[in-house]
Amino acid sequence: MKNKQNQPEQPENSRMPLTRRNYVLLAIGFAVILLGFVLMAGGGSDSPDEFNYAMFSWRRITLAPILVIGGFVIEIYAIMKRY
Repeated sequence: MKNKQNQPEQPENSRMPLTRRNYVLLAIGFAVILLGFVLMAGGGSDSPDEFNYAMFSWRRITLAPILVIGGFVIEIYAIMKRY
């Protein structure tokens, strides 16, 4: 059995934790989240006396939340993936 005390100390991992590809995926995920929030914005009426049904459009109720959740999934993948 070898003695482990005689071996020099080596770093666990000399690589950077995130590579350039990870940062590109992080930027893409951030852009998708931002797009989702932009699509969710608006839909209100100019005067408080009238109601605008445009705030219940498919884009604001369905598409935008899917994009936001998808962006967060991309962010998690970009952080966890090792290249």
